Amino acid sequence: MQQLLEDGLTHQEAGRIDAAEAVYRGILLREPRQAGVLNNLANVLKDSGRIEEAVECARAAVAMEPGNAAIHSSLCYKAHFCPGFDRGALFREVREWDRRHGGKSRPAEFGNDRSSGRRLRVGYVSPDFYGHAECFFVLPLLEGHDRRAVETHCYASVRRPDKATEILKSCAHVWHDVVGLSDDELAEKIRGDRIDILVDLTMHMAFNRLPMFARKPAPVQVTWLAYPGGTGLSAIDYRLTDQWMDPDGVDGFYAEQSVRLPDCWCCYHPLGDVPTAAARELGAVTFGSLNNPCKLNDSTLGTWARVLRGVKDSRLLLLVESGRQQEYILELMARDGVVPGRIEFTGRRRRGEYLRLYDRIDVCLDPGPYNGITTTCDALWMGVPVVSQIGETAAGRGGLSILSNLGLPGWVAKDDGGFVRIAAELAGDFEGRSELRKTLRGRMVGSVMMDGKRFARNVEAAYRWMWERTETI
Repeated sequence: MQQLLEDGLTHQEAGRIDAAEAVYRGILLREPRQAGVLNNLANVLKDSGRIEEAVECARAAVAMEPGNAAIHSSLCYKAHFCPGFDRGALFREVREWDRRHGGKSRPAEFGNDRSSGRRLRVGYVSPDFYGHAECFFVLPLLEGHDRRAVETHCYASVRRPDKATEILKSCAHVWHDVVGLSDDELAEKIRGDRIDILVDLTMHMAFNRLPMFARKPAPVQVTWLAYPGGTGLSAIDYRLTDQWMDPDGVDGFYAEQSVRLPDCWCCYHPLGDVPTAAARELGAVTFGSLNNPCKLNDSTLGTWARVLRGVKDSRLLLLVESGRQQEYILELMARDGVVPGRIEFTGRRRRGEYLRLYDRIDVCLDPGPYNGITTTCDALWMGVPVVSQIGETAAGRGGLSILSNLGLPGWVAKDDGGFVRIAAELAGDFEGRSELRKTLRGRMVGSVMMDGKRFARNVEAAYRWMWERTETI
């Protein structure tokens, strides 16, 4: 079985989703009580866009091995992509995780220096300090930190360091390679380093350290960035957000106290400088979405079909590698009156090649209930407009946050009809789109979305406020 499992993981990492699914299903036919394999199957189901199936499969894996925190985290993360989960359902799921796997904190015995105005020691914990999507948002903060105000420690569980790892490493005061450390060992190390504020950057994503955060190794614990949402952990005190993703009245859906930053929840760095998208010729419009295919649910695709029907001869470019998912999308679109020839698929590419795909896209379409974050910033930076729609959860309001901070709230719809209308208006304005290809990058660069120093000052002010009101030192 071990060789088969390795084969499945190899297929999965290479993007051969259908092949990975076949391997995992073959293993489970012979040995159905394999919770880890069932969880792997849930992951490939998610990656092939079958999110409801993925959630049910993950739930079965949790029932099979209820004490496994990592498998339960996998369920919590997948739930954010599922249209059937509102804020209340997401909150109940992560609180159940805390009930089962949290509650490991020790009595508060820290002894950190309480001198007024001193430099704070801030620790960032992540397995994703490499060329991961997280890097585009961590780098502006680490680069922008006032080294007189904070001493940054990065606790890195990076399995495959790369050039991005070295860039991030150069920005930190202290870099700790903690691969191989157990949760207890890492918690004791952080206590020994006398970290004042410990920041989780992973939430319930893969290889998270939430069981370590449950041990409360720092006086103040914060979660940020992994995705718009919360961890559900009683041991984590705060979460960073903004007014767009979390308007008044939603704080009760989080275990952590929500701290709204003055501008945006995140700040973007493109990690490179490629030319903006090439000019388009007047003619048939191409809509596009280069988001993770797990976001392409029936509801989203149904709305996009309405967009295509409303714009004559328009096309749609999607990043989908699973042959089975491609077939399903074509069938779904055909039922909605969009012939297969108007849909094109592409696979994963290296970043430079991926960014050049925007040369072929006139207007990007933002999915729901989980909006794009990195992909939206990438599209705008390349000069391509993005149409979004306000969702109910924080993950469904990322587009609202980004576009509002760019002064482009008119591209955010309140409902499906508004989404279709905005997309059609952008599609019909060739001159306007041509101008956007020349000016959107400048708008991005001149905005709070790419002002790393301003963002860092906002975050540092939040850290200082948290620290000054903390009593358990």
